[in-house]
Amino acid sequence: MGKRNRQKHGFKKPKTLEISEDGGIVRKKHKVEELISQRISPDPAGSDDESPKIDARGSILEKFGVVGAGEEGEDAEMENDQGTSESEQEHELDVHSNAAVEASGCVSSYAMHLGHQISKGEIDELSEKRWKYKWEVSAAENCKWVGTGECFMKDDNPKSGYGLKPSLYKHWLNIYETSGGSDFHTSKERLFFSLCNSYRDILNCSKRPFYHKGHGEDSSTIDAYIMHSLNHIFRTRDLVTRNDTKMAKHQETANDEILSGGEFLDHGFTRPKVLILLPLRNIAFRVVKRLIQLTPSNHKVNVEYLGRFSDDFGAGEAHDNEDNEVFQDVHGSGQKSSKPTDFHALFDGNPDDHFMVGIKFTRKSIKLYSDFYTSDMIVASPLGLITKIGEAEREKEKDVDYLSSIEILIVDHADVIAMQNWSHVNTVVEQLNCLPSKQHGMDVMRMRQWYLDGYARFYRQSIVLGYFLNPDMNSLFNQHCLNYEGKVKLFCEYKGILPKVLIQARQIYERFDADSIAEADDARLEYFTKKVFPKIKDSIQGGIMLFISSYFEFVRIRNFLKSQNASFCLLGEYTKQSDISRSRVWFFEGKRKIMLYTERAHFYHRYKIRGMQNLIIYSLPERKEFYPEIVNMLEGSHDLTCTVLFSRFDQLRLERIVGSTAAKRMMTSEKSVFAFC
Repeated sequence: MGKRNRQKHGFKKPKTLEISEDGGIVRKKHKVEELISQRISPDPAGSDDESPKIDARGSILEKFGVVGAGEEGEDAEMENDQGTSESEQEHELDVHSNAAVEASGCVSSYAMHLGHQISKGEIDELSEKRWKYKWEVSAAENCKWVGTGECFMKDDNPKSGYGLKPSLYKHWLNIYETSGGSDFHTSKERLFFSLCNSYRDILNCSKRPFYHKGHGEDSSTIDAYIMHSLNHIFRTRDLVTRNDTKMAKHQETANDEILSGGEFLDHGFTRPKVLILLPLRNIAFRVVKRLIQLTPSNHKVNVEYLGRFSDDFGAGEAHDNEDNEVFQDVHGSGQKSSKPTDFHALFDGNPDDHFMVGIKFTRKSIKLYSDFYTSDMIVASPLGLITKIGEAEREKEKDVDYLSSIEILIVDHADVIAMQNWSHVNTVVEQLNCLPSKQHGMDVMRMRQWYLDGYARFYRQSIVLGYFLNPDMNSLFNQHCLNYEGKVKLFCEYKGILPKVLIQARQIYERFDADSIAEADDARLEYFTKKVFPKIKDSIQGGIMLFISSYFEFVRIRNFLKSQNASFCLLGEYTKQSDISRSRVWFFEGKRKIMLYTERAHFYHRYKIRGMQNLIIYSLPERKEFYPEIVNMLEGSHDLTCTVLFSRFDQLRLERIVGSTAAKRMMTSEKSVFAFC
């Protein structure tokens, strides 16, 4: 499982083609050609005026919080999405007006964010990517939020609904209280929603995931970003509906008003506005199920293709049958390998990593599996999207222009994605907010100006959530998240995980010098070959485990050991199951002196390696819980010694394991060898 996502892809970035002959995008003239010529500046604007298509109805499952479903014809479907009566349209306007009043006279953050006209100076400053975090606010458990720009974190006025549409706020509050919540104002759900509603880019890579008994924190975060996404989608629809109503009533002057001001500029290139990247189908199942539950009842009278979705995402064979193979030891006893509870919690259900589903909201229904160009939200894995990007690169008739107008990007469980192939995330993000290669029926007359100027990436909000932070996530946040609103990230002090080492093992940390992060890998290999390997080369003792974090390092060490004619066996993420079983037996019986074991192999299999006498951690694991799991495998060995190699560029990993205070001391001390017992 998961191997497809770890494969390398050589897709080129698809070219972005302009619509006009002179290299820019111009407004469609329609019947107002003479009016466009009166504009002083070029008038590029357009719209994702995608006329919703006709779809069949699916079954409704009670566990999704949906009461019932009906079968309606094509005309009814179209009416649900567009054909509101005049009285219903007036009601929509009243709701919008009431929402504005309830916001204490303040314009919603949605309107303020999308209505901002970004300047050339702001573009130049953002392009420099020099972020200055000027303020900080305490958070729970030795953590603090830090941010750029002005501090916005303060108590919101409960009477305003915290920026939510009234129907969404009322429904969410009811769900919160029904589940036993007592103070919504101070809840984690509300606090994180306020962060999302600021439209800043957010990096929170200290979130306790559900598979580590972090159901409360994980669920509250999911609730917050789902409500933010729904709020954004519904406000977008309300704005378009209100403008449609005004234009229908004042057809004679509507075109003049479009050209004279920005009131009716409410569209992007295409319809999808929210993209949620998730690593596994079973996690997508949790998120979409919660999305449906958090959608107000009047907006989910019908949920289409829910039965199909439950079959595709909620079911699945047990993870990796080969993981349950019987390991025959020398005593002849055969027992199934035990897995930690977090392993089962993460991989139970359907752990497939290749999926993509569109979700469309109409006035009274939710449609799953909607065409991507008629969807409001896309839920996908990085591998699912990278496959579509590859198809668009190879086949001219295909494209991924539905990514051109994404205004909210959410990358959840980034830590699990990091165990797949993070380069896919970078490729997907680079594909967002590009000029489309085709028009896709866009109404250019109503397109927001900053879309046509190619500035959409500066308006996109990116939210990255995970269990730990690594340099790849930091790079994505710093280099590809350019929201003009600013950035907010969570910093935490770590206590370390050394107390979970249950045996009296001597843990020797050896620091090697590296001048730059680009040279760190070479410096690590050189230190190993000159300082560590000579000690084990001539030793008659076997049972030497080499734990390696990345596959790149795994290959380099493998090639080095081959050159030294060393006795070793392999257990990596790409090793065949038959070879894995053979290697484990050889290592246990002493037929191979050294075993190479990778972090990803441990992530996907959680093997308990028997016969270990000496442990060398060539590179620290990203996932801190793996450290005590690996060290505890020394139980029963004669020496109980673990050697760890690290450099100053390993600080993020080191502080999660030994604690922030100890990590700082180890990085700055004149000594280069440290011992923990």
